[in-house]
Amino acid sequence: MIRLIFSDMDGTLLDENGRLPEEFGDLYLRLRERGIIFAPASGRQYASLRRTFAPWQEEMIFVAENGTMVVDRGGRELFASPVERTLALSVLQTGVENPAAYSVLCGKKHGYVLRKEAVPSFCTHLNQFVTKAEFVESFAAVDDEPIKMSFCDLTGNAETTILPQMLAYEGSLQVSLSSREWVDLYNRGVSKGAAARHIQEALGIAPEECAAFGDYENDLELMDAVTHSFAMENALPSVKACARYTAPSNSAHGVTAICERILAGDYD
Repeated sequence: MIRLIFSDMDGTLLDENGRLPEEFGDLYLRLRERGIIFAPASGRQYASLRRTFAPWQEEMIFVAENGTMVVDRGGRELFASPVERTLALSVLQTGVENPAAYSVLCGKKHGYVLRKEAVPSFCTHLNQFVTKAEFVESFAAVDDEPIKMSFCDLTGNAETTILPQMLAYEGSLQVSLSSREWVDLYNRGVSKGAAARHIQEALGIAPEECAAFGDYENDLELMDAVTHSFAMENALPSVKACARYTAPSNSAHGVTAICERILAGDYD
């Protein structure tokens, strides 16, 4: 029996307009009644996830910032992995020097953006992922623990404009292409999959009692952490190759469709 469901957000649970499916609320209540835990697992900030799931924010487990921060029900921090500060600042400086990139220091308390990069087009895009943001003159002056460094190319070409440059840090950090727009760097050994294993151990839930949904490279480790792994129809080929099953696309509300089947006992 499946007892725990992990779901990525963008390109997975959220539709093509970045919204929760209308049927999610009713589905969630029925999952809860059955004793099944729903855990959003995203590159998004913890505060952003709480905003999206506001009616149920105190009863969900959140895997935020690509697994660098996990918060249990009631807001209790279960796991976090701060990046060594000097290394984080070096990565951020590399991003600042890239004309294609907007740079974000993701801390445990807030996300931080240089004031000079706070242009309307980027701020609008950023607000989807970082609810609590502060604009600063210098990353070095930020009083927070860095858990992730994120870089955005609004043209959707991050794989060619940002990723190759950031791979220079691959010996020290995990470098992840999280979407067409975003590249994330965080501690090696940290991932959504590692976070899922922390949660499984804390709750005494086995991988065969878990399902997971994803679509992009930062979901690969999550697919490996559970028995019932689902790649969305719109997922990258590498994710489809890693997952055990394929779910309908996010625009077809594939996550909620499969969850209905889980409630019906199709994936015990």
